[in-house]
Amino acid sequence: MGQQEKVVERDDVPVMFRRVIDEPAAIRRGWAELEEAVGSLRGRKFYGAFDPTSSEYRVCVALREGDDPEALSLEIGTLPGGRYLQVRLQGEPPAVYDLIGPTFEKLARRPDRDPDRPELEFYRRRDEIDLLLPVRG
Repeated sequence: MGQQEKVVERDDVPVMFRRVIDEPAAIRRGWAELEEAVGSLRGRKFYGAFDPTSSEYRVCVALREGDDPEALSLEIGTLPGGRYLQVRLQGEPPAVYDLIGPTFEKLARRPDRDPDRPELEFYRRRDEIDLLLPVRG
């Protein structure tokens, strides 16, 4: 696959989020709306969460003290912790975003995949994204 895979253990992450359909234009629009709603991006942790069962995508930002999700018209939820297979993508946007779907498609073929938790994207930096496939065990 080219990217290094490793299993990591993650804690639950409380988030604010907006639901969008799993379609590139809707996802881009959702990210733009979320970033506009939270204002300064400095110090924020952003996640994408995809539920393959419902085909729902959530644009998420980690909840921190002082956030008012209701005032921002955002929902509150939790990204589940547990074991994940992590693959780090690196590259310039928007090209790096085009690698997300095909990489998850390859990862999803694993026999230890946990279909009860969402697939996660953790946006480490503008040009670095951790893809997190939930796995059993």
